[in-house]
Amino acid sequence: MLITRTDRTVPITVFARTTVSPETAFSVIAPIDLSLVFKADRFFPGVSHIEGRHDTWDRAGVAREPHFTDGSHVTERLTEYTAPHGFAYELTGFTNVLDGLAQGVRGEFSFLPDGTGTNIRWTYEFKPRPGRGWVLNGPFKPLWQRYMQRALDRMVDVTEGRDPR
Repeated sequence: MLITRTDRTVPITVFARTTVSPETAFSVIAPIDLSLVFKADRFFPGVSHIEGRHDTWDRAGVAREPHFTDGSHVTERLTEYTAPHGFAYELTGFTNVLDGLAQGVRGEFSFLPDGTGTNIRWTYEFKPRPGRGWVLNGPFKPLWQRYMQRALDRMVDVTEGRDPR
């Protein structure tokens, strides 16, 4: 386990609402093509493609390797998968600047009924390297939160049948 209850972490959470049911939102977002929603901006690369995915992305333990537009990559492993309520994953082995800042990340999606639609909560919990928490909790945090929100908004577009922006 990457993060324990005694670790000091830097959590960043974003929210979005969609008009589709939790079941539909979950079934679209859990296996979504990451290159559709993670686009490069001034500060962060986008996802270019996925390697190493030989299993269906539908149970704890499966892994894949997202590759980024700057040539770097990371290992992503599902740690929880509870359809249609949520899923969690860990990112480790960054080959970009994040390797110097964090030992890894725990990501978690929750899909909660919201009238006839769904409220989606997505949290990235960074486990900082010693002495790096101030960077993640300071100047990095608002930039990453904006990047996450844009990606989540694109995910909602996909769930509702629109082209992601």
